[in-house]
Amino acid sequence: MPLEDYSTDTFTHDGKERRVYRRGQGPAVIVIAEIPGITPDVVAFADRVAAIGCTAVLPHLFGEPGQPEGVLNSVSTLTWACISREFATMATGRTSPVTVWLRALARHEHERGGGPGVGVVGMCLTGGFALAMMVDDTVVAPVLSQPSLPFPIRKHRRCDLGIDAADLARVKERTAAGVDVLGLRFTGDIASPPERFARLREELGDAFVGVEIDSSKGNAHNIRKQAHSVLTRELVDEPGHPTRDALDQVLDLFRKRLLTEG
Repeated sequence: MPLEDYSTDTFTHDGKERRVYRRGQGPAVIVIAEIPGITPDVVAFADRVAAIGCTAVLPHLFGEPGQPEGVLNSVSTLTWACISREFATMATGRTSPVTVWLRALARHEHERGGGPGVGVVGMCLTGGFALAMMVDDTVVAPVLSQPSLPFPIRKHRRCDLGIDAADLARVKERTAAGVDVLGLRFTGDIASPPERFARLREELGDAFVGVEIDSSKGNAHNIRKQAHSVLTRELVDEPGHPTRDALDQVLDLFRKRLLTEG
């Protein structure tokens, strides 16, 4: 069972109660699952976070925890997310309301785990949530893995960051104060378009570290053009493979920001 080594309880903020899974000890890293939810691949990534000396914290936002990815559960979860008021899947210049609950969770986990702050990893649908959570000083190690909201079905949405103007201004204050933002995507990923990373570089300057893995035709590592999930489904756990390098870069960020004294 993917979650058998995880403890579970609930966290409530502003009247909203959700299950939370945890593994490990030390400063917290909030791992926000991609569609369709906390799959075995997401748990495997969280296991790596726990193994370096952090507490992996997985909030249950959607789907059935522990279930493998499949077409039916992916479609049903995505359909639910599209009509949910907590996820800004289409609107531009808007922060998803669910990030307010996630910020409260981050503060709670910081109190539990200690350290200089918490890390956050968002993936796909939740990729940009790590950026929105930077409004809170608690978040010191944000990772945006293939951020996909708002869905880039129209040109003007491709460069949108899924965050409102006030929150973006606060993020820029945080990066100016020394908090770096790490982003991951495949070059051929239409769900997380290049215009979005270009906008992040424009807004955040050198504080945005964008890792773009070549998935063009004939690429050296035979990565498929439709590759999407850098840290989970598409991960090739072999030294020298660009997805493994990206994983190592994420874990190194957590070591540097959460586990290094001074």
